[in-house]
Amino acid sequence: MHRTTVLPENWWDLAAEAVTGNPAGQDVVALRAENDQLRRALAGRAVIDQACGMVMVLAPCRRGTARGLLVDIARQCNTKLPEVAAAVVAAWEGEPLSRLMQWALRHALRRLYAEDGGCDHDRQTSRP
Repeated sequence: MHRTTVLPENWWDLAAEAVTGNPAGQDVVALRAENDQLRRALAGRAVIDQACGMVMVLAPCRRGTARGLLVDIARQCNTKLPEVAAAVVAAWEGEPLSRLMQWALRHALRRLYAEDGGCDHDRQTSRP
């Protein structure tokens, strides 16, 4: 079962003010902030994995190649990888990609096909 907890925007500030004089309390605040950061990272990871799977289906390639393609799009668009992944997933569900992401996707796919012929499955079968 998935459970999401929504905290008020100023929750961290209130906790930090309450324990500023106590060094142990400051450690608790730091650990809570780190915990929050890790939760956000894990949430972003799920959408990145989903987008990688979509790219692997659309442009038959391995997982590393698909992730590299998404990273390339993120760099070209000056956007974070989870945001690009979310846009790809939304596009799969009917939401249009921005013009910049469309251009970056076309550019990345062209480079992929120029380098690998678009599919690196041939490398797997040609190994001894």
